[in-house]
Amino acid sequence: MNAQENAHILVVDDVDKNVRLLADILTARGYRTSTAASGEEALARIADDPPDLVLLDVMMPGMNGYDVCRAIRADPAQAVLPVVLVTALNPEQERVNGLNAGADDFLSKPIHQAELLARVRSLLRVKTLYDEVQRQRAELLAWNRTLEQRVAESVQQLERVGQLKRFFSPQLAQAIIAGGADDPLRSHRREITVVFLDLRGFTAFTETADPEEVMAVLAQYHAAMGRLVLDHQGTLERFSGDGMMIFFNDPQPVDDAPARALRMAVQMQREMTALSGQWRRRGYDLHMGVGIAQGFATLGGIGFDGRIDYGAIGTVTNLAARLCGEAAGGEILVSQRIKAALQDMALEAEWSIEAVGELELKGFHRKVAAWRVFGDLDG
Repeated sequence: MNAQENAHILVVDDVDKNVRLLADILTARGYRTSTAASGEEALARIADDPPDLVLLDVMMPGMNGYDVCRAIRADPAQAVLPVVLVTALNPEQERVNGLNAGADDFLSKPIHQAELLARVRSLLRVKTLYDEVQRQRAELLAWNRTLEQRVAESVQQLERVGQLKRFFSPQLAQAIIAGGADDPLRSHRREITVVFLDLRGFTAFTETADPEEVMAVLAQYHAAMGRLVLDHQGTLERFSGDGMMIFFNDPQPVDDAPARALRMAVQMQREMTALSGQWRRRGYDLHMGVGIAQGFATLGGIGFDGRIDYGAIGTVTNLAARLCGEAAGGEILVSQRIKAALQDMALEAEWSIEAVGELELKGFHRKVAAWRVFGDLDG
């Protein structure tokens, strides 16, 4: 059942059989319905239990449909509430009157079921997108308030905390606020472990799925993967669509970066097994490939005044991305240096590792040795 089928629709008509007909059609399609027999009752119901859409009869005693529509539009909280006027009067004139009153659409009696459902779906889709924008706006405002509190508590770090708004890593944020470490925005060189991941089948999926479906899938994917990034104290360098790049050992040094990265990747594939099962039941064939590499990179702030991101530049990031590109869905490919690091830490036995051979990777003049890692994906 999708989000639209959970929507609440208010049916307003002074004729009881008309109300029952519309309510029965909509309820059969999974919508939650409520009813009102007058304009005054409709406004009271909107105030008590705001609907996602209103089907409003024009000809009613007392307040007619136009009056109700104007009253709805006069309330800032209901400025974008979809309103569909329903009438048996002259369509041309009533359409003009309805639009002037602030209606979003118009249906003529007798109602055609297919037309009714199509218009309802269309308007609810717009309402859903608007609600999502409002939700994100509220989250952004909440995050900005948190930032303002931190600035107030750390006056001496004012400019650096302002830059914090552009960063994703909680570790990086803490380093800036605490002031107990070197400025992580200053360009510096360090050995890091880079994890790159993206989805297999995503392009084909976006070509056939509605944008709302794509956004819903990405939200699930980012939430699951992002939680594991935080759990393992990785730094999320960036994400673009279905691609994510995470690195370890900067800005906070860790002595087990390769093992930490691999444990995170195995848990990510385990999460993807569950997500892929959910998506498959909805007709989406999506899996994830992962590439992991280790090497030196130059890190620091990248951008300009007012818009700075934290990034890493070096061959190691390209190698991780290319290994990810070679990985099939469900696979984890690692570089020779990752395998050697696991040997040095006597951690090879924690995973099953097999040689893939030497791969020809774009951007690399020589073939690159790669290894496939198998973890306990069943938990």
